[in-house]
Amino acid sequence: MTAPRIDTETIRRLPKAVLHDHLDGALRPATVVELAREAGHTLPTTDPDELAAWYYDAANSGDLVRYIATFEHTLAVLQTREGLLRAAEEYVLDLAADGVVYAEVRYAPELMVRGGLTLDEVVETVQEGLAAGMAKAAAAGTPVRVGTLLCGMRMFDRTRETAGLAVAHRDAGVVGFDIAGAEDGFPPADHLAAFEYLRHENVPFTIHAGEAHGLPSIHQAVQVCGAQRIGHGVRIVDDIVDGKLGRLAGWIRDRRIALEMCPTSNLQTGAAASIAEHPVTLLKDLGFRVTVNTDNRLVSGTTMTREMALLVQEAGWTAEDLRTVTVNAVKSAFLPFDERTALLREVVLPGYDAVL
Repeated sequence: MTAPRIDTETIRRLPKAVLHDHLDGALRPATVVELAREAGHTLPTTDPDELAAWYYDAANSGDLVRYIATFEHTLAVLQTREGLLRAAEEYVLDLAADGVVYAEVRYAPELMVRGGLTLDEVVETVQEGLAAGMAKAAAAGTPVRVGTLLCGMRMFDRTRETAGLAVAHRDAGVVGFDIAGAEDGFPPADHLAAFEYLRHENVPFTIHAGEAHGLPSIHQAVQVCGAQRIGHGVRIVDDIVDGKLGRLAGWIRDRRIALEMCPTSNLQTGAAASIAEHPVTLLKDLGFRVTVNTDNRLVSGTTMTREMALLVQEAGWTAEDLRTVTVNAVKSAFLPFDERTALLREVVLPGYDAVL
């Protein structure tokens, strides 16, 4: 018997968890327009709807480097305290409207200091904005908890410094670390000093790997650097033949290393051919700890509701599949065990039972 298909409005009301979402890729188009005007920055267009379409079209190149280049305009408006506060607060409110109950937002502080803010001031300002957004969401009856991941840019040489920043702010909302940026040609092991320091300080981290580069990138991230999660990781399917797992794929599945998969974004960067053929479905069915994420909501023109709805409509996912990946995300969150357990028992599972 075929399970009934779940509709988009029902999906919107389901509690969701997102682990892979970039602050600088999630601004509202109207906010970009207004902040750019104040900063004197020239945009491709000053019409919010046209700007949203420009971002989406520009990102649909099938190339990760060109995809990343679209961030020029969002980063240009995130160089001031006012811009960071507004972006962070709106970020949380947009999540709440989408039914998200837990999120981890990531950004690279080193890319937000051109306006004179120090690295510490960037982090403190973003946390202030996130706190304001969480307070407003709670007051509106749609509470959402947001933790922060600080990113080091793998093309540059400040990852160890950013790792120190994550340690310094880990009791003020920063829950982990990541490296981001162009993957091919910039292997994770180049930043081993940062990862060794984080392990020494008991700070968890994820690593972008297996998107623009293949199995060697994933192997380095997990076996050399010690990542607890993998950002994207779609190329792990290269180690699976006729349903049989190779040693690396088996290691990742058996040790429950979460894969932060971003279907729409992966189509845009050429890491997957279609939603129906995206490896997330195969990996889910093979028992990997897959999670579903938005990556960059502005650049990809998406939300968690949209990502889940596409998987239902084009890949045949059921409500139980959506529950599974949501539970996977909470289990893999960079939170203490008791807090993850409480989130599951008190929010996510009852929320699914109430809606379905």
